[in-house]
Amino acid sequence: MRILKNSNFDFMSKKIFALGLSGLIVFAGIFSLLINGGPKLSIDFKGGTLVAVQYNNEIKVEDVRSKMSNINIDGQQFDFSKEEVKHFGSKSAVSIRVPHIDNSPSNFAQKIADHLFQSFPNEVPDSMTEFVLSKGKISPKIGSELSGKAVMAIFSALTLILLYISVRFEFKFALGAIAALAHDILITLGIFSLLSYEISLPIIAAFLTIVGYSLNDTIVIFDRIRENLKSSRNQAYSVIVNNSINESLSRTVITSLTTFVVVFILWVFGGEVIHNFAFAMIVGVIVGTYSSIYIASTLVIYLHEKSIK
Repeated sequence: MRILKNSNFDFMSKKIFALGLSGLIVFAGIFSLLINGGPKLSIDFKGGTLVAVQYNNEIKVEDVRSKMSNINIDGQQFDFSKEEVKHFGSKSAVSIRVPHIDNSPSNFAQKIADHLFQSFPNEVPDSMTEFVLSKGKISPKIGSELSGKAVMAIFSALTLILLYISVRFEFKFALGAIAALAHDILITLGIFSLLSYEISLPIIAAFLTIVGYSLNDTIVIFDRIRENLKSSRNQAYSVIVNNSINESLSRTVITSLTTFVVVFILWVFGGEVIHNFAFAMIVGVIVGTYSSIYIASTLVIYLHEKSIK
């Protein structure tokens, strides 16, 4: 199915404006990261407290979350309603993950468990021993190891992508693809920093998904450029690139739109735990589609023009 038949948009005439817009957003994101001392990391990377409890009957996560909005521990008020609260093995068990807090009260995990025990007096077992399934701290050392593995995963993916596209196409196409992927990650990371959203392991998974999604769209355009270079040797390089983008535009719009609808529904109805993951995917779908046209293709044109001078 083609929803944009015989499209003839002059994308490349807007490349200066597009690059300026990208530069502005990337600069704002990097500036936010610098003034905030880097991205806001979740319990996965900074360490924190984990508490898992067992009720007698099924209990709603929303009810537990509402009870976590106002906890008084040793005279200190805490609001953990936006932290990760989810079922733990069954509908009657719940786990709560709280990020590291400097100078937290002693026996912090146990006092959170006490609060949950007292919040639903008619739904708890007779003893605290039966109620608490697990409690303890996630050490910053484990968080540091996860950070290193997450960074390694991203750089390994980018390196393999560079090698693959260099072999399948040309090195200038590989540079264009890597520039587009770096652009997508920087913008998504910058937006998370501007909105003070946490970076967790699911968000790292979203980043890697964005990389794969954006790369897929970029390769489709590159493949059409390669085909048209063989059949349209008399045309200017920028015209061939622009025509190739138009020829693959229908496919790009259909793929992006269907993906966007799915992640948007997840964002609206998926709940607190998956909310940030879905938001990252929304940003990634939009930015990934845009970068395939205005970052990857534009850089390929620039590198080609530079090589023939």
